[in-house]
Amino acid sequence: MTRLHNVVVQDQFGSRADAYVQSAVHAGGDDLAALETVARRENPERAIDLGAGGGHVAYRLASHAVSVKAVDLSAEMMIAVSDAARERGLSNIETCVASAENLPFDDASFNFLACRFSAHHWHNFEAGLRQARRVLKPGSTAVFIDVVSPGFAVLDTHLQAVELLRDPSHVRNYTGFEWEAALARAGFRVRNTQTRRLRMDYATWVERMQTLEPHRAAIRSLQQSASTETTTYYEIESDGSFTLDTIQIEAAACRARWSSAA
Repeated sequence: MTRLHNVVVQDQFGSRADAYVQSAVHAGGDDLAALETVARRENPERAIDLGAGGGHVAYRLASHAVSVKAVDLSAEMMIAVSDAARERGLSNIETCVASAENLPFDDASFNFLACRFSAHHWHNFEAGLRQARRVLKPGSTAVFIDVVSPGFAVLDTHLQAVELLRDPSHVRNYTGFEWEAALARAGFRVRNTQTRRLRMDYATWVERMQTLEPHRAAIRSLQQSASTETTTYYEIESDGSFTLDTIQIEAAACRARWSSAA
C-alpha cells in the first residue's frame, strides 16, 4: 500500500490529537514563553499559528491578538484544538484544515505568524515558507521554532534516523544555516535567532507517537551502538532519554512586492 506524504502525516497525528493537546513538552517551555513575549510586543490584529498541532501557540497568541487562525493538516487535531479553546474560553481562535504548502488565504491576510515544531514534517519546506511569506503583510513579524540538526554528518545521520523511526511522517530537521538561507529565499529578513537545548524523555517521546515496538527497538539499538561523540553530544541516557537542539528565529516579511504563486 502506498500513501502520499500528507496522508502519512494525517494518519500519524489524527489519532494522537488529544495526546498533543495534553503534551507537557508542547504546552510549556522557554521557547513558548519567548514567543508569547514577541506576540505581546507586536499586539497583532490577525495572527496565524501555522502547523498548530495541539494548539499551544494559538492559546498563547489569543491573549495578544484580535483573532487567531490555527492551521493544521489534521482535521482531528483541529477538532481537538477547537474543543480546548472553547473549554479555555478563547473565543477568538478559529481553526482551518490545510497544508503549509497550500494555504487557503489571500495575500497579506495576517500581520503575525508563528510556527512551532511543524516544519520538519512539511513535504516541501521551501514552499511552506513561501506560503508563510505570502499570507503575511509586508513588514510583519514571523517566529519559527523547530528542532535543528547540528550539521555534522555523523550527528545529523543519527538524529534523522531516530526521528524517522519514531515517526514516519518526519521529513528532516534542517540546520540553522539551512533555515536562514531558505527564509531569505522565501522573502524574509532574519532579525535574530536563539538556540536552546531540549531534553526528550524517551518513554514519553515514543508513547506520544505510539511508535511501533520494532522501531523502538531499532532506536535503542542505534543509541546503544552510537559513537562516543554522538552519545556525548545528544546526552543519551541509560533509559534512552536524550537532549537535542532547537532554534527560534524571528524574521520580518520583506516589503518587496510578493506574488501569490507558491
